[in-house]
Formats: sequence, structure tokens, C-alpha cells
Amino acid sequence: MSRSSVEPDDIRTRARRRVGMKMGFYIHALVYVLVNLGLLAINIITGGVRWHVWPLLGWGVGLAIHGAVTFIGLRGGDGLHQRMLEQEIERLRGRP
Repeated sequence: MSRSSVEPDDIRTRARRRVGMKMGFYIHALVYVLVNLGLLAINIITGGVRWHVWPLLGWGVGLAIHGAVTFIGLRGGDGLHQRMLEQEIERLRGRP
């Protein structure tokens, strides 16, 4: 399927999916900031070793991967999903 033969409904569906992915990332980032600020506050109040950095770093790696998949497109998922969908449609068309 070439880009020029993409139907308007297909474009709308893909746009909705991409907007959903971006909103999911923004929510993930907001929760990341709020939770890690809370952990920092707990760590400051209780004192001792600065343990709050470990969840910050670990979760930060996950958030960075989520961002890369969402904005850079390091997933190959659209293409793979589309190819699998087209193959399944062709299989179903070939059956009586």
C-alpha cells in the first residue's frame, strides 16, 4: 500500500492512534515527575542515604524509551502491524 493510496479513514485512524500514543507519553511523564518529587520529599524528610535517585534513574530509562518509541518511531510497530494486518486480510479473502 503506497502513501498515495491511503484512504482518509485510514489516515484518521492512524492520526488518532498517534495522538493516543503522545497523550499516553505525556501522562507517563507527568506521573513520573509527581511520583519522583514525592519520593524526593520523603527522602529529604526521613534523611539518610539519597535512595530516591534509583527509582528516578530506573524509571527515567523506561520513560526515555517510551519517548523514543512515541516521537522518534523506534518501534517499527506501525509498519509491522500494517503488514500483518494486510497479510491476514489476504488470507481471509483467499478462503471460501
